[in-house]
Amino acid sequence: MTRYCSLIRRLLSGESKTEEAEEDEGAALRDSSEQEPQLKGIVTRLFSEQGFFLQMQPDGVISGNKDENSDYTLFNLIPVGLRVVAMQGVKAGLYMAMNAEGYLYTSDIFTAECKFKESVFENYYVIYSSTLYRQHESGRAWFLGLNKDGVVMKGNRVKKTKPCSHFVPRPIEVCMYKEPSLHELEEKLLKLSRSPTMNGEERPDAEPAEEEPEDDLTERDGL
Repeated sequence: MTRYCSLIRRLLSGESKTEEAEEDEGAALRDSSEQEPQLKGIVTRLFSEQGFFLQMQPDGVISGNKDENSDYTLFNLIPVGLRVVAMQGVKAGLYMAMNAEGYLYTSDIFTAECKFKESVFENYYVIYSSTLYRQHESGRAWFLGLNKDGVVMKGNRVKKTKPCSHFVPRPIEVCMYKEPSLHELEEKLLKLSRSPTMNGEERPDAEPAEEEPEDDLTERDGL
């Protein structure tokens, strides 16, 4: 703050900037930007049509929980694009992500795999799909989903017309967040301290999911 005020006084006094002053000014502005939250998001619980609240445990495991009051069911939904959110467990402090095989996992840094498109389905449930991955041939999106036992499913096995992909946000409060720092996927592979949480019900020898045409979505901002 002292350096920042000094720069302001210099400018007001008409002194010309030296190269060092320009560097100091840039550093001061970057520090100011990094310290102040810029994005308005919400703390919420996500209730699945299957009867579970989505939860993220401290060890990074993602699953369903019947306990509405569990702290592990609290998520920060941070807007990172148009109808795109980052989902961060409040207690775990980790980001939810989906990898190239459709498995959900948790990451302690924000990457492109942590970005989910938020859409409103025709029955007013909210669905979340990976912004990075989808079926190669049909283009069908890969969705966040819980099965009837509250177990996380592989994204490429979740269909938007089924209850497993349908969630109802239950907002707790509006909060301001710092913009997550986006890292390249190659950097993520070197830095991640946790392996993908492959706790879906899929078997390695399971047959490929049957393709189905995309249905139209009714989307609206801010949900």
